[in-house]
Amino acid sequence: MNAPVGAHGTEYEVVVERGKIQEFAAAMQSDNPAYRGPDAIAPPTFLTSGALWAPEGARVDVGFDRRRLLHGQQEYVFHGPPPQAGQVLTALERIEDRYEKPGKRGGRMRFAVVVTEYRTEDGTLVAEGRSTLIETAPRQGGAA
Repeated sequence: MNAPVGAHGTEYEVVVERGKIQEFAAAMQSDNPAYRGPDAIAPPTFLTSGALWAPEGARVDVGFDRRRLLHGQQEYVFHGPPPQAGQVLTALERIEDRYEKPGKRGGRMRFAVVVTEYRTEDGTLVAEGRSTLIETAPRQGGAA
């Protein structure tokens, strides 16, 4: 499946839990006190973990062969303060761009830019995650 630019998944809920924030901070080896306690704020890259709780089929399908998939770039834009423990956000992914380039070892590499919007319960845009996915060219001879 090759979903076109503008295609989107379905909304899913991202609960910003205090314990998950603290676990994420520990994994980052951060002792920043802002990431602990009842008023903990989420570290900038924390929102990526929300995809782990997306129901099956909620995430947008770019149609790439997972055996040749690379994560090329990740960027976050915050439209206010970072999410805080106790917030419930709604996430929605959409394909913003698709393009191809020649691979250095031959063949074509395909790219898809996926934007995930994170909104509060009243619809306010809190943050956007922009991810560039790359499907490498198939190996010569047709093997994946």
